[in-house]
Amino acid sequence: MHRTGTRWARLKRDRWLYVLLLPGLLYFLVFKYLPMWGVIIAFQNYQPFLGVMKSEWVGFDHFQTFFQNPDFMRLLKNTFILAVYDLVFFFPAPIVAALLLNEVRVAVFKRFIQTLVYVPHFISMVIVASMSYVFLTTQGGVINEIVFQLWGEKINFLSDPNWFRPLIILQIIWKETGWGTIIFLAALASVDVEQYEAAIVDGASRFQRLWNVTLPAMSSVIVILLILRLGNFLDNGFEQIFLMTNSLNRTVADVFDTYVYFVGITQGAFSYSTAIGLFKSLVGIVLIYGSNWLAKRFGQEGLY
Repeated sequence: MHRTGTRWARLKRDRWLYVLLLPGLLYFLVFKYLPMWGVIIAFQNYQPFLGVMKSEWVGFDHFQTFFQNPDFMRLLKNTFILAVYDLVFFFPAPIVAALLLNEVRVAVFKRFIQTLVYVPHFISMVIVASMSYVFLTTQGGVINEIVFQLWGEKINFLSDPNWFRPLIILQIIWKETGWGTIIFLAALASVDVEQYEAAIVDGASRFQRLWNVTLPAMSSVIVILLILRLGNFLDNGFEQIFLMTNSLNRTVADVFDTYVYFVGITQGAFSYSTAIGLFKSLVGIVLIYGSNWLAKRFGQEGLY
C-alpha cells in the first residue's frame, strides 16, 4: 500500500513531464506499433477487397518465392555493398568532423563552420539529385566541363554503373555529415578538461590526447550509434536510390527498397512486398542483438 502511494505521489509530482511525454508515445503507438499487425499479410495472398481477415493464408510461400527469385542475389549484393560503403565511409565522417570542430578554438569561426555543415541536412533529396545532375551531366555540367578541359574527354557519372555507388555515398556524406556531428559534439562537451590538462603535463602530443582521452570519451556513443545503424543495415533509402536510378545503371542500382516499391506499389503485390520488408526487419533484429552482444563482450555498455 505504501509502495502504491509512493508511486502515485511521484506521478502527481512529475505529471507535467508525463504530459510532455505523451505526444512521443502517441506517435510511436499510432505510426510504429499499431501498423505492425499488418505484417500478417506477408503470410497471406492478400486481396484488398477481401481484407486481412478473409484473405487466403499461404504461409511462407512468398518468402520461398522471393529467395528463389533470380533477382534475389542481385538485390542482396547491391543492397549489401551500399550498406558496407555507408558503414565504412559515411559512419566515420561525422566522428572525424566532430573531432576537427572540437579542435577549433575561435568560437565565432566554429559556429560559422557548424552552420555551414548543418545546412545540407535540410535540403531535400530531390534538390540534391537535381544538383548532381546539373554538376555532372555530360551536356554542360560544371564538373564534366572541368574534366574535359583537363583530360580531353567527359565522364558519364550519372549513367556509368561504376560511378553509381560512389555518387550515392558522396551525396550522403555531403548531406548528413554535419547533422551527425551534433551527438558527437555533445559527447565531447562532457569530457573532463582536467584529463586534457593532465595529458599535457605528461607531455602528450595532440594526437596522443585525441587517441587516449577524446576517443575513449566518445566510445560509448559511437558503439550505441553503430548498433542502431546496423539495425537499419539493409535500408539504403528509397528516395535517393530511386532518383539516381536510370536504365543504364539499374544493374547496380536495384536494391530491396526500390524493388519493394516496383513490386508492391506499381504491380500490386502487397503480400510479396510485405514479406520482403519483414525479411529486412528480421535481418536488422539479428544484427542488433549480435552487435550488442559483441559490444558487451568487448567491455562496452551496449544498447541494453
